[in-house]
Amino acid sequence: MKVLIFGATGMVGQGVLGECQRDPAVTSILLVSRRASGLTHPKTKEILHQDFADLGPIAAELQGVDACFYCLGVSAAGLDEAAYRKITYDFTLAAAKSLESASPGSVFCYVSGMGTDSTEKGRAMWARVKGRTENALLGMPFGGVYLFRPGLIQPLDGIKSSTGSYRVLYAMMGPFFPVMRALAPRSLTTTRAVGLAMLAVAKQRPPSKILFPPDINELSAPPSPGP
Repeated sequence: MKVLIFGATGMVGQGVLGECQRDPAVTSILLVSRRASGLTHPKTKEILHQDFADLGPIAAELQGVDACFYCLGVSAAGLDEAAYRKITYDFTLAAAKSLESASPGSVFCYVSGMGTDSTEKGRAMWARVKGRTENALLGMPFGGVYLFRPGLIQPLDGIKSSTGSYRVLYAMMGPFFPVMRALAPRSLTTTRAVGLAMLAVAKQRPPSKILFPPDINELSAPPSPGP
């Protein structure tokens, strides 16, 4: 299985990349980045590309992709709607359209967020833009579109957020994750679980398209032993 990852240097992207590297079913991993990430692995190839609104120059590289794990994103804090929409909607749809053209029948997994507004009419700007992005993706003729809406994500395997304020927040919350997992298991998942769940939907193509923390955790769990 050939996979394509956007946002491999972010917290979620790092978790997804790690699981892809460990999965023997994944034979090659293609990363699309603006700057060299320094991430090396025998199965991994990185393409540097500056204009995420136009992936035409690298379209040939997207042929033969079985699944795209789109983990590229940005916080809405400090951004107006136009700037946030460019990164969240325009870049995502440009990647999706290029992939669908180059690899029809592939699976597209998109990291959205808890609270995304599917009506596109709510008061929260980020939720409306995420909802618009989700709706556009669902209307595309992929082999499968899966929208991941994680709540709180616990970073594992030494992964850290690329955003400074988030690194501080996660460092402060670290000791409390076991308590939160016990008290609110339906709102918490992990970077490892997200990666495993993305691989699971790419292989299994389940009917449910929108995945919340309980769905992500269930998909990431090892299969039950037979009778």
